[in-house]
Amino acid sequence: MKKVLFLILAFISLSFAKLEVLVTYPWIEDLVKNVGGNHVNVKALAKGSEDPHFIVPKPSYIAMARRANLLIINGASLEIGFIPVIIQQSNNPNIQPGRQGFLDLSNFVELIQKPERVSRDLGDVHPEGNPHYNLDPYNIPILAKAIKERLCMLDTKNCPSYESNLNTFVSKWNTKLAEWDEKMSKTRIKKVIQYHKQYDYFLNRYGIETVATIEPLPGISPNPRHVENLIKLVKPQNVNYILQNVYHERKTAEYISSKTGIPYVILPHDVGSLPNIKNLFDLFDHIVRSFEK
Repeated sequence: MKKVLFLILAFISLSFAKLEVLVTYPWIEDLVKNVGGNHVNVKALAKGSEDPHFIVPKPSYIAMARRANLLIINGASLEIGFIPVIIQQSNNPNIQPGRQGFLDLSNFVELIQKPERVSRDLGDVHPEGNPHYNLDPYNIPILAKAIKERLCMLDTKNCPSYESNLNTFVSKWNTKLAEWDEKMSKTRIKKVIQYHKQYDYFLNRYGIETVATIEPLPGISPNPRHVENLIKLVKPQNVNYILQNVYHERKTAEYISSKTGIPYVILPHDVGSLPNIKNLFDLFDHIVRSFEK
């Protein structure tokens, strides 16, 4: 009788067990929460304020990976410096690349700026293309659907709930898309320079040109000669804005602004990258609001 009772309790426990989902960045965590709802436990490895290229693989991350049913990454080599070692040392067969418990979201969108060749003299170039595709708001519903399909694959009994959650999220998102599109159609910001090619997906979506970057090459800090050349370049180009992300140094953008009169704006890139960015809706609300000039 005790054995039967134990089996019944074990079955009930498994029936109500939540999927353990580990993701690399907070924006993915927010998507998983919207789609997975109460059926998942989700945790992001990185903080939104951190440089997404350089996350230190702590022992606690390996422990979390060991327990995960599903690992979701940005992909396009953005996590190349930390996620392979976490996967390897987790000894978790479920989250190995090629398994159902591993999901690379970069496979579901079209990447831009794919290099013809990759070499050290070109800086920190990503072979697959620009990895910051999450900053095109039109990619978000595509990625949400990919997450839904993988959750359904791993947890078929709760698939109707994931479907419903996805439909609710996409409906809200499409309403905001119409609002963001309308506001961006009225922006007078047409040319910018960026510290890093972080916002190109957003800028391309709304027809805004990146004239140059403060980095001379991806991942390479600016030197005085490059900065002076930038100042000479932007003056006749009618550049409207200098875009500064939250994790690179700001003194160079401030200096260029002081010499050219071009204002600089600090833009968030992820959920949690600024204190007021609590979710993906906040992220794009803030970015769009920054272009209402």
